[in-house]
This record gives sequence, structure tokens and C-alpha cells, in this order.
Amino acid sequence: MSLEHSHPIQLNELYRDVIMDHYRRPRNKGTLEDPSVSIALNNPVCGDEITLQLLVRDGRIERARFMGRGCSISQASASMMAQQIEGKTLAEAEDMIARFKRMMHGDEKAGEPLGDLMALHGVSKFPVRVKCALLSWEALERSLEQLR
Repeated sequence: MSLEHSHPIQLNELYRDVIMDHYRRPRNKGTLEDPSVSIALNNPVCGDEITLQLLVRDGRIERARFMGRGCSISQASASMMAQQIEGKTLAEAEDMIARFKRMMHGDEKAGEPLGDLMALHGVSKFPVRVKCALLSWEALERSLEQLR
């Protein structure tokens, strides 16, 4: 039995706290002086905006920074993603994208290796908000395509 089924209230509060912490005190927010790639996306439905910049050396994401504005879910997702992809190879980042997307579409097990990003699993129950959580990941996916 997963923790979510045994203690749903405590776990939901913990997840909400993690999301709000990343929203209020975002990690990796800012710009890079000379990024390898920079992608700006927005969600016209809700107004969320994300610009993702990556510095890539020898097939590894050395630095990731984002700027943006929008709801707590979009900004927290960007903060958690940017923090977790630093130091990862491009292939590892692609795997993270696939896992995160599966988690956002209801596959809780796919998110288990994603650390703090598991806090966003509950968003999968609200299809309108899934796009908010996925915005920065779409920027990452387009960044990786540009780098190929």
C-alpha cells in the first residue's frame, strides 16, 4: 500500500508544502549569460510563461535556469525540474521528461525516482492544471530537440 492511501491528508499537505516552497522560493530562477539553448513558452489558456535556458557541455546539462510567471503549479514545476536536471546527461533528461509526463497522466510509479517532483502527482487529477505542470517540461523537450 502506498503512503498516499494510508495517510492521504498528511501526504497531500506535505505535497502542497513542497509545491508552495518551490513557488515562494524558486530554485534556479534567473538567466544564464551564454546559454547553449533558450526556449520561451506560454500557456495562452491560463497565462503561464516560462523561459528555460540550459548550458550544456559534453552532453551534460551543466546549468539550468528559468524565468517565468504564472500559477504556483507552473512555477514550482519549473523550479523542481531545473534543479533536478542539472548534472544530468541529455539522455537522462529525456528519461525524466518521459517519467514526468507519465506521472502527470496518472502513472504514480513513473514519478517515484523524481524526488520532489512527486509532489506534483496530485495535479494529474485536474486535467486543466496538468498543462501548467507540463509547461516547463515542454520547454525542456524543445531545448533537447534543438540541441540534437
